[in-house]
Amino acid sequence: MYDQRVFNFSAGPANLPESVLNKIQEQMLNYNGAGMSVMEMSHRSSYFMEIMEKTEAQLRELLSISDDYAVLFLQGGASLQFSMAAQNLAVPGKAAQLVNTGSWTQKAIKEIKRHSELNVIASSEDKNFSYIPKVTANDFDDRASFAYIASNNTIFGTQWESFPSLSIPLVADMSSDILCRPLPINDFGLIFAGAQKNLGPAGVTLVIVRRDLLNRSSSELPTMLNYSVHADKGSMYNTPPTFSIYVVGLVLEWLMQMGGLERMESLNREKANLLYTAIDESEFFYTPTEDHSRSIMNVVFRITGDREDLEAEFVKSAKEAGMDGLKGHRSVGGLRASIYNAHPRKGVERLVDFMRVFEKEHKTALAHSN
Repeated sequence: MYDQRVFNFSAGPANLPESVLNKIQEQMLNYNGAGMSVMEMSHRSSYFMEIMEKTEAQLRELLSISDDYAVLFLQGGASLQFSMAAQNLAVPGKAAQLVNTGSWTQKAIKEIKRHSELNVIASSEDKNFSYIPKVTANDFDDRASFAYIASNNTIFGTQWESFPSLSIPLVADMSSDILCRPLPINDFGLIFAGAQKNLGPAGVTLVIVRRDLLNRSSSELPTMLNYSVHADKGSMYNTPPTFSIYVVGLVLEWLMQMGGLERMESLNREKANLLYTAIDESEFFYTPTEDHSRSIMNVVFRITGDREDLEAEFVKSAKEAGMDGLKGHRSVGGLRASIYNAHPRKGVERLVDFMRVFEKEHKTALAHSN
């Protein structure tokens, strides 16, 4: 079976640790003597309640989340949070503020505007979102209801290196880089993340929200869109995505066994540096992402001259060589290697070796075409 596994460079759903997959397989028919799968058991059972409590405790330990924050496991994907965050945190008469770094903040802009006035205070659209704008706390209005960012952009390969410490709640979409490094949790009012990149399988969305902000959730909101309700009910207002939460718990356990987030950041930077170095040293490949904004999760690159024919051949040949998911997002084209927490270093090493061989085989043809 394992000989048939490929190196998955997809932006998501992404790799799960093999040890986690083995554990799922081991417990699939009989979870810890329950005589059934987690997929089958009641979410009110003692078995699942133990899973839920352990998963939250592990997350709190890894990210140093205090009791000042509620941890929620919700449904609807991160895309629902574009509007849900605004519905719960917007203050009448006060505008929200946002830093626009590409596709995901553009989607958020559309949704936030349905519920609040919104000011875009900085944008990297002038250079096709190839960088993170340099902003400080002084660029934000302390009278705003909240500030909004996306910490990592999967499509353009950019990532916030650090975060401003603000007097207003900072909302961050961390769907594609949650748990890749330690975080200053207390600098945020709300963090949300879809699971299918670093946390686990698709189906559950993590929300970490400062408890005092729950007072902003209006009783007029639809019940399922009200953070306060979900916090009061311990994410159990309705049946939660039980199996996805179970797998998240296994991933968190794996992260702790790996040495925690400081160790994970070190490993992630090693993988990213290996790939960026290969690109920088090449005359055949290049990355449009500016140096200070390079993501350690999603490495975007192209072939010199933006040769779509050669890029298509690269993707095809790489797949034949056991490396899948290297095609860039449909909106921008090019190539992209997503190297989330569970992506093994040997996968990046294989990709770098493949790139060098591909360059050697096609460099002469590229020179002639120019």
